[in-house]
Amino acid sequence: MDSLTSNLPEDKRKQLCALLGNVELTLLYKASVHGYNASAFHQRCDRQGPTLLVAYNSSGYIFGGYTSVDYAQSGQYIADEDIFLFSLQSKIPVCIKMNSGHNARLDDSGMPTFGQQFYFCYNNQPVVLNQGANAFSVNAATMYGNDTQLTECEVYKVEQRSQISAQEKPWRNVLWTAEDELMESIRNHKPMMTSVSRVRILMIGPVGAGKSSFFNSINSVFMGRITSKAMSGSAGTSLTTQFRTYPVKDGREGKPLPFVLCDTMGLEEQSGAGLDIDDVSSILQGHVPDRYKFNPIGPYQPDEQKASRPASLQEKIHCVVYVIDATKISLMSSKLEDKLAAIRKKVNSLGIAQIVLMTKVDEACPLVEGDLQSLYVSSYIKTKVQEVSSRLGVPVSCVLPVKNYSQELELELNCDVLLLTALQQTLNFADDYLDDVASMESKPI
Repeated sequence: MDSLTSNLPEDKRKQLCALLGNVELTLLYKASVHGYNASAFHQRCDRQGPTLLVAYNSSGYIFGGYTSVDYAQSGQYIADEDIFLFSLQSKIPVCIKMNSGHNARLDDSGMPTFGQQFYFCYNNQPVVLNQGANAFSVNAATMYGNDTQLTECEVYKVEQRSQISAQEKPWRNVLWTAEDELMESIRNHKPMMTSVSRVRILMIGPVGAGKSSFFNSINSVFMGRITSKAMSGSAGTSLTTQFRTYPVKDGREGKPLPFVLCDTMGLEEQSGAGLDIDDVSSILQGHVPDRYKFNPIGPYQPDEQKASRPASLQEKIHCVVYVIDATKISLMSSKLEDKLAAIRKKVNSLGIAQIVLMTKVDEACPLVEGDLQSLYVSSYIKTKVQEVSSRLGVPVSCVLPVKNYSQELELELNCDVLLLTALQQTLNFADDYLDDVASMESKPI
């Protein structure tokens, strides 16, 4: 790395390379050597292509930002969809993408800035300034321990190496050409018990994780075009206010497919907000009707007639899918984790199958954003899958990374394959549950 000595520990360098893909880092600028001044920075870093800024503070935090557009002192506001901030404090790096509607930075003659919010080496001093703007959603305590005093600042040139080598073995195998086979297998799926005509899949997750988007995406694949039947978006509170059961048809004039996706209100941190855990229990046991409007103040109360008779197996939930945003798993609060743990405990007590969809993998990892087929060679995504497994208490094999359709206007093969693979595995897990129920029913009393 040049004649300069990097302060970046090898394990942290690997974490950053996992975020950026198959890249090589070359140290261009080191503040303790070249000085905490803008002229020295621009002399060494202008017109070098994509760069990575790594800052170190007196509390031992390593954090910074990446920009794909080179510095040129043009005086222009720069648009950069690939720009992000990061923190390497924990074993799992935190990667924070810029919120939409903001300029990435002003390409002036000063020191590096990110979103007119973060100013590194502000006023040519060893400090970082956070203006508290809205370009990046950052928790200062998590990112740099609220310590703005820098002990070092380095800037690296980021160069893409040649495409992924044959030695980089995927940590999971996916047949990227198997879309037709997956669709046919799902069309012909028959639930394990004849009393169940369609598998009922319940989607649970925090607000904005992508539950409704998953239904829209699956519906899009089988309709052969982008659809938007379920309300989805990125509002601060749940856009889903009703319990909805969504059958999916095999094309516009096709017959209903052998599964129903059940959507719920999003989970929220506060008590008395979002989906009530007692409502989950009623849904699992088949008591809640389609289009029931959730009441965050109190759980669902069935009428006396419904309460007196158990629901049929056909009405109950056969598999629970937890939908988790890959970009926010590291920021999940303990309150939200506790809510998910309480739900999992209830689901476990009923013996219902469970699986996790990890959404927004393209937003979490720039390598995957560039090529979805890089998903299972991304060590960063692998660490995210392990983190989801650890936080939710499910096996790694039950965590399936997917990308929902959100802003696309056309279907994309790789996206379809991930979605269909996740759906196929969900149906398999539901079969395991139904097989278990069948064996219990066949036992002599």
